[in-house]
Amino acid sequence: MSETADRLPGEIKEPKRRSVLADFFIRLVREKPLGIIGGVIVLLLLLTAIFADLLAPYGYNEIVMADRLAAPSAKHLLGADNVGRDLLSRLIYGARISMYVGLGASAINVIFATLIGLISGYLGGKFDIIVQRFVDALLTFPMLIIVITLMALIGTGIVQVIIVLGIWGGILWIRVVRSAVIAIKENVYLEAARSIGAPTGRILNRHVLPNIAPVMIVIFSVSMAGNILGEASLSFLGFGIPPPTPSWGGMLSSEGRTFMYEAPWLAIWPGLALSIVVYGISMWGDAVRDLLDPRLRGGVGSYRKVKTKKVG
Repeated sequence: MSETADRLPGEIKEPKRRSVLADFFIRLVREKPLGIIGGVIVLLLLLTAIFADLLAPYGYNEIVMADRLAAPSAKHLLGADNVGRDLLSRLIYGARISMYVGLGASAINVIFATLIGLISGYLGGKFDIIVQRFVDALLTFPMLIIVITLMALIGTGIVQVIIVLGIWGGILWIRVVRSAVIAIKENVYLEAARSIGAPTGRILNRHVLPNIAPVMIVIFSVSMAGNILGEASLSFLGFGIPPPTPSWGGMLSSEGRTFMYEAPWLAIWPGLALSIVVYGISMWGDAVRDLLDPRLRGGVGSYRKVKTKKVG
């Protein structure tokens, strides 16, 4: 007997659903072309950071005084700096610094914001009020002033930059996580879990965290550009990555600013690299946010109508 004959009259056939990951990438290609461009830029940055030792024609601190301020040529494709170091090699190694800071600080952003926002939003009461007033007080201070002060206290270095940007950025995202937790904590399945005596830790781990996972992914992707730009700002002001380690912000501050009229490529290439990377990550983060956030129109988690076909 055929499948159609076995089906009762008026029965609705459920369409075969794609996986969430496949649906995400299909919609990314169809709806977010700038997101695709941003994703390619992020991928190129990641590959450049991983294979910097193979891609760089010279060491990042390899000095050849005879090539001091050399213009772009076959020997130095992007020119050389004020002490004869190859600019292309320093840009490639600088991509590794940017990726370290972007990934590390963004991971701390997510962990810190999720830890505090999850507990604050779920428990509520006086604890929530105290946390939110503390966040309000911190947000009244300019971000750059606070970050510079912290860097002056704990010293310069890539680990210090990641920790400071990670914790401060996490404070900025606490409210987002808290709002997501409040939106789902009164759902029926959470009430059922509490009614049968499930411990709070199990409820948070099994029911709340999986439902705010899209928000955590959005926080990670969106905050990467800000963290990379924050590291560049700190290095430009002399509070970030100390020389001779190449940082795009540091390259703009030292040789780029000093010799920009005599050798303009010292300022053009680091600035262009920073602009392209921040733009690409921002476009990728915006696309991920639009597709994953259920509160936005067309998000993966939104209530979409499923087309069905009535048979019989």
